[in-house]
Amino acid sequence: MAGSSNLAPVSSIHTSSETGRLLTSETKCNSKEIDLDVSLPSPYSKSYLFELVIADKTHYRRFLYISLTLAFVVLALGLVLHFLPENNRHHGHSKNLTLALNQAIAFFDAQKSGSYPSNSPISFRGSSGLQDGNSSNIHADLVGGFYDSGNNIKFTFPAAYTITLLSWSVVEYHRKYADIGELEHIKDVIKWGSDYLLKVFVPPTAKFDPSLLYSQVGSAGNDTKNPVPNDINCWQRPEDMRYKRPVSVCNETASDLAGEIVAALSAASIVFKQENEYSQRLLKKAEQIYEITAKEDRIHRAITYTTIDACGGEARKFYGSSGYKDELVWAATWLFFATGNHTFLDYATTNFAAAADDETTTDKGIFYWNNKLATNAVLFTRLRFFRDLGFPYENVLALSTNMIDQLMCSYLSKQNFNRTPGGLILLSPGTGGPLQFAATASFLSKLYNDYLTLFRRSSWNCTNDGFSLEMLQSFSTSQINYILGDNPRKMSYMVGFGDHYPTHVHHRTASIPWDGQYHSCAEGDRWLHSQDQNPNVLLGAMVAGPDQFDDFSDEREKTWFTEPSIAGNAGLVAALIAHHDPPRSSASNGPNLGLDIMGIFEKVHLNS
Repeated sequence: MAGSSNLAPVSSIHTSSETGRLLTSETKCNSKEIDLDVSLPSPYSKSYLFELVIADKTHYRRFLYISLTLAFVVLALGLVLHFLPENNRHHGHSKNLTLALNQAIAFFDAQKSGSYPSNSPISFRGSSGLQDGNSSNIHADLVGGFYDSGNNIKFTFPAAYTITLLSWSVVEYHRKYADIGELEHIKDVIKWGSDYLLKVFVPPTAKFDPSLLYSQVGSAGNDTKNPVPNDINCWQRPEDMRYKRPVSVCNETASDLAGEIVAALSAASIVFKQENEYSQRLLKKAEQIYEITAKEDRIHRAITYTTIDACGGEARKFYGSSGYKDELVWAATWLFFATGNHTFLDYATTNFAAAADDETTTDKGIFYWNNKLATNAVLFTRLRFFRDLGFPYENVLALSTNMIDQLMCSYLSKQNFNRTPGGLILLSPGTGGPLQFAATASFLSKLYNDYLTLFRRSSWNCTNDGFSLEMLQSFSTSQINYILGDNPRKMSYMVGFGDHYPTHVHHRTASIPWDGQYHSCAEGDRWLHSQDQNPNVLLGAMVAGPDQFDDFSDEREKTWFTEPSIAGNAGLVAALIAHHDPPRSSASNGPNLGLDIMGIFEKVHLNS
C-alpha cells in the first residue's frame, strides 16, 4: 500500500535493544493522531495490559475493514488450496492443450481418403481414391480410410494401431474429450478408420479357402528401369491421382496384421457402446477374425516374413513387423474388455510370457505400431488394481505390474535411455522420428500416474533408487512441453501451434496450392523442391522431429525431420488428452482426474 496518497499517516513502533523501551520512529508517514500509552510488564510476566486511546475513529474503522478483508481473502485462498485435487495443485500446464488437441485431431481430417465430408474443417481437401480396391489384381471396395503420412499409400497395419490407440484414449478420458467439446470430433475420426477396417477382412467363401486381409492400397513401385507413376515417385495431391493403385493381399497367417485389426475393432466397439448396432457390428467382425487367426494349428507369421509374396507390399519396407505374439495378446485383451468373455483373457495371460520373450532388444520399453507388450502390461495392471479377478490370473497380472514399474523407472533414471541436451527421451535413436516414441511414453507415464493416484500409491522402488508420482508427472509433462515448443530451438513440432513451427512439411497435399487446377505427376517436382513455405497449413501434424542433438532442418525433402504420420499423431493425441485438465466436476469420489476408471469393466465379471 506504500505510495498511495489517500492513506492516513501512521506511527511505527520499535524497541531499543539496550533498554527495552518503546520508541517512536519518525518517518514521512508519522502522525500525532494516535496516542499509545503502553505499560511494559516484567520480562517474566505472562500477561500484558494495553491501554489504547483511539483519537480518530474513521481511520480506526478503515483499518479494521482492511484487516478483516485481508483475513477473509487469506482464509478463502487457504480453503481453495486445501480442496483443490493434489494433481491439479502441483502440476498446472502452461500450454493451451485444448487448442493443441483440436489441432492434433484435425490432422486426421486432412488424411481422410474417400468421399470427403462437406463439413470438414480442412479447406484444402476433397474426395479421392474413389476407385481404391478396383484394381487389376483385385476387385473390392476399399474406398475410405486414411493416407498414412506425406504420401498417398494406405497401410492397414499402422492404421489399425492408430484406431486402437485413439479408441483407448477415449475409453479412458472420454469425460475430458466431452468437457472440451472434442468427443464427437475424435469419435468421427475413429469411425472413419473403423469403417475402413471392416472392409479389409474377407472371410473364406468355401470350407478350405483362406481368409483375405488387405494390407495396403497404393504402391511405391519396384521397377527402377521403367518407372511408372505411383504413390511415391509422384508428388501429387490424392485428388489428382490417375495412376494405378494396386492392392496387397495377405491371408490369416499374417497374425500381427489380423491381431491389430481385432484390437482396433474391439476397442472401437467400447467407444461406440451407446450405438449398439454399430458397436455389435464391430465386435462381430473382431471375433470372426480372431477365431480364424488365433487357432493353435495355424501357421502364424508376421507380415514381414510371410511366404505370400503379395502380402505386405511396401509395408515390408515402411512398417516391417518384428513379430506377431504381442498383437495376438493385444487382440485378446481388448476382446476380453469388449465382451467379458474369460476365454480371451485366458489366451492373453497364458501367452503373455511368450510375447515378452519374443520382444526384440531394440523394442524393449517402446510403445508404437510394432510393439504392444508394454501396453498390454499396463492394461493387465489396470485390471489388477481396480477389478482383480484373482485365480488363475494373479501371477501374470503381478508380473505385468512389476514390468510397468520397471518401465517407469527406466524413463526416469536416464540410465536405460539417452536424452537430447534439451531433454527429449531417445527411445529408439537408430530409427529416427523420436517424437512418436516420446509421445507414447508421455501418454503411458501419465496414464499410469493416474492409475497409481487412484490406487493411492504415491511411490515405488527401482533397482538403484525410488521414484515418486511427482517425478513421473514431471517426466510425462516435459516430453509434451518439448514437442509443443519448450526445446532449445523454441519450435513447436506440431504444425500450427504457437508462433514458430515447421512450414516445409513433407506432405503432398500441404505443399501443392488448392487452386482448383489439376496438377499432373510431372509437375510434382516443382512443389517438392520449392523453397517456399507450404501454401496449406497442415494443422496439428506432428513432424518426425529433431535429431539427438536437438537440431532440426525444416526442409521438405528431409523426411526424417519433417514427415508426419497418423501413427505418430495418435500418440500425440493420447498424450495431450491425458495431460489436459479434468472437468471441473466429476462423479468420482476420489481425486478428480477425468479418468473413467470403471467404464472399461462394464462387461467384466468374476469367473464363476
